[in-house]
Amino acid sequence: MVKRAFSHVRHWVFDLDNTLYHPSARLFDQIEVKMTSYVMEELGVDAAEADRLRSSYWRDHGTTLAGLMREHDMDPLPYLEAVHDISLDHLEEDRELAARIKDLPGKRIVYTNGSAPYAERVLAARGLSGLFDGIYGVEDAGFRPKPEREAFDIIFGKAGIEASSAAMFEDDPRNLAAPHAMGMRTVHVAPDPHEDDHVHYSTDDLSGFLAKVL
Repeated sequence: MVKRAFSHVRHWVFDLDNTLYHPSARLFDQIEVKMTSYVMEELGVDAAEADRLRSSYWRDHGTTLAGLMREHDMDPLPYLEAVHDISLDHLEEDRELAARIKDLPGKRIVYTNGSAPYAERVLAARGLSGLFDGIYGVEDAGFRPKPEREAFDIIFGKAGIEASSAAMFEDDPRNLAAPHAMGMRTVHVAPDPHEDDHVHYSTDDLSGFLAKVL
């Protein structure tokens, strides 16, 4: 059933964080600490207020960065560099996942709300370098974040992704709504399944799921 559902797919779009590595790596814990510190310093608020703003901007604008840019006219580039300056030493290479991705027919890209240089570092640590036809960060969408439809339109236009023959793998179910509306197959990658009309499949094992697709 899964193989048949993906038989038409020739364009494969992967989110990065908590998708191409397991959430147990907890990279975002490090990023959140960096984000809170950056907001505290730039806006002159305490940690509690910085966390409140960070959470509300993520909820209302798609990402903390989008909220900071729209509400405070913050320069995005120093922010992206600062919050992604984290340790990847505990990430492990995943040869099985690499083999599954390599075997996928057609075009493969990574599209993250983080930065492309950060994505490249994570892919290298996971042993996934050289497997993708493109690596796209939020900067490549003009700093418009997923889940905004325009962000997907920009990235897919640059990457040459045809939605009617594409699939999206993503840990945040919000970010699958636009791909679903565009006609893509959608896969929620997370320990807990998410029930929604715009989520076609859920899995906590990306390698295992890709094995069913091939």
